[in-house]
Amino acid sequence: MKLWIANLAPGTTDDEIKAFVKKYGPELECTSIQRVEGDGSRPGAALEFSGTSVALGNLNIRLNGMYWKGRSLTSTVAIAP
Repeated sequence: MKLWIANLAPGTTDDEIKAFVKKYGPELECTSIQRVEGDGSRPGAALEFSGTSVALGNLNIRLNGMYWKGRSLTSTVAIAP
């Protein structure tokens, strides 16, 4: 299962992202992060998790629209085959 987070602050590290999502989804384990920089104005990341789809859905609801590091985040869930 994957969670897409867009509009990350430039310079945000993978460790910061993992700690941030762990705070709001402690039952989930982030297994990988794939960065998508785009043009650099609204960097994003696809995070892959082990855990239940219900927990990931709850995390998505919590993070979507949240302000973090001066930016309004956008998130969405993608359940990969």
